[in-house]
Amino acid sequence: MNKIYLSPPHVFGNELKYIEQVFESNYIAPVGEFIDRFEKDICDYTKAKYAVAVSSGTAAIHLALRILGVRKGDYVLCSTFTFIGSISPVIYQNAMPIFIDSDLKSWNMDPNLLEDAIKKLKKRPKALILTHLYGQPADMDSITQICEKYDIILIEDAAESLGATYKNKHTGTFGKIGIYSFNGNKIITTSGGGMLVTNDEKIAQKAKFLSTQAKENKLWYEHKEIGYNYRMSNLAAAVGVAQLETIKHRIKRRREIFKLYKSKLEGLIEFMPELRKAKGNRWLTTGIFKDKNPFEMIKFLQKNNIESRPLWKPMHLQPVFRDALAFVNGTSENLFKKGICLPSGSSLKDTEVDLICELIKSA
Repeated sequence: MNKIYLSPPHVFGNELKYIEQVFESNYIAPVGEFIDRFEKDICDYTKAKYAVAVSSGTAAIHLALRILGVRKGDYVLCSTFTFIGSISPVIYQNAMPIFIDSDLKSWNMDPNLLEDAIKKLKKRPKALILTHLYGQPADMDSITQICEKYDIILIEDAAESLGATYKNKHTGTFGKIGIYSFNGNKIITTSGGGMLVTNDEKIAQKAKFLSTQAKENKLWYEHKEIGYNYRMSNLAAAVGVAQLETIKHRIKRRREIFKLYKSKLEGLIEFMPELRKAKGNRWLTTGIFKDKNPFEMIKFLQKNNIESRPLWKPMHLQPVFRDALAFVNGTSENLFKKGICLPSGSSLKDTEVDLICELIKSA
C-alpha cells in the first residue's frame, strides 16, 4: 500500500504551465511578474489592501514585529498552543513572549484568560500574536475588543487558516498585520513561502523594503538600516498563483474529509469544534481520544504506512521557554496528551479515509 501522508502537496492546476512561463522569461530570482500577481491575487481573495510575498510565515511575523516597533524587553502575548514559528520572531527581537492558554469552545486563545493576563502583568504588552489553530478561527469578536480596550497591536498568525472566515471576514485581515504560510503541508503551497497582509500602505512598503535587505533607492548599494533576505522568488510565486486558483476546491474537499471522519469516528474521537460565527478551512482534521493513548495510535498507524501526528506541544512546556511567563488553565496540556492529527490532504480519497477509520476502530 502506498503511504498516506498527513497533508501532502496537491498539484492539479496550472503550476507547470506558470513555471514554464517563468523559465521562458528567465526571471527565476526574487523579481518577476508572478510575485506582483500572487500578491494581487491574495488581496483579491482575502480583501486585504496590501500583500507582500516573503520566504516563510515566520519571516512575515518577524517583519511584522520589526515594523510595529517591538523591541528588547517588550511583552508580546502569544498563543501557547501553536507551532514554534509563531514565537521564534519574538526572540529574534529580544522581546518576551507571554503565553496564553486555549479555551474548549475553539481550542484557540481563551479571551477571558487573555484579559486576566493583561490585568496582572506589570506593564502593558506591546502586541498580541494570535494563532488560528489548524485552520479554525479564534473568537475574533472578544479578542479584537480586548486589543482595542488595552491598546495592544494585533498580529494574526493565519499560517494554517488561509480561506477560513469569521463572520464572513477572512482570518488575517482583522489585525494590523496578518500572515499566511505556504509551506509544503499547507492548504496551498509554494514549496516554502509566506505572505504578509495589511490595510496600511506604509507597513506594506516597509515590509518590502526590509525584506530586500533594506537597500536605499540609489544606483549603488546603500544601507541605513539592517534588512533581511526575506523576499519570495518569482518561481515560487508562480506555483502560488496556480495553487490559489484552486483554493475553493481545496477547502471544500478538506471539509468533506472532516465530515467523513466525524461520521465514522464520532464515538471514539471528540473533534476540534468550530465557533458558530466561523467557517474554518479544516486544514487538518484533529480530535482527542476519550479513552485511548494517541501516541500509541500514531505508532500503530505508522506501522500501517499512515502518517498522523500529535497535537502541538504547548509552548509553555517547551524546554527553550521554561522561564517564560504563562497564563494556563490546563486546556492545551490536556489536548496535547489526548489529541491526534489525522491525514487530511485534499488529494485524500474516501476509500483511504474509510481504511484509516477501520484501522483506528480495530486498534
